[in-house]
Amino acid sequence: MSRVGKMPIKVPAGVDVKVAGLNVSVKGPKGTLSLRVPDARVGLEREGEQLHVRRNGNDKKLRAFHGLVNRLITNMIAGVTQGFTKTLEIRGVGYRAAMEGQNLVLQLGHSHPITYRPPEGIQLAVDKNQTLVTVTGVDKQLVGQVAANIRSFRPPEPYKGKGVRYVGEYVRQLEGKKAAAKA
Repeated sequence: MSRVGKMPIKVPAGVDVKVAGLNVSVKGPKGTLSLRVPDARVGLEREGEQLHVRRNGNDKKLRAFHGLVNRLITNMIAGVTQGFTKTLEIRGVGYRAAMEGQNLVLQLGHSHPITYRPPEGIQLAVDKNQTLVTVTGVDKQLVGQVAANIRSFRPPEPYKGKGVRYVGEYVRQLEGKKAAAKA
């Protein structure tokens, strides 16, 4: 049995979990999320304030879905109660970010500014130094994807370290070419 899949999921007070066939919806103080379970042989049972993910079978694909469904529902509950945040750091001379309404405008050394419109359910914020971008939302996958999209506009380069990186991300610095020694 899957170690992750058999762990009970605690449902905190103020969170409403509804299971209707293959659809699971979670409603909490920060919003609502829904999930369609990928396989009908994986089911949910509610026992008081806990949810249990059960599976009918033992093939390899079903064992994988068992743990996956457990983690997806756990992340949905965490999202509607606390939310998820990713912070990006912009490094480089003249590199900066600004907000224009809901849109994020990035100056990253290109010949033009890059305007990024976040998807619905995602909030972006820029600090006063215009070097930190905070991505916030209730859907963990969507927050991570938006942060990865913003990072992809100018990933950190290995020689000077300029670009957009996650806060705390380690970027290995490479040594540049050396001039040839004259004999």
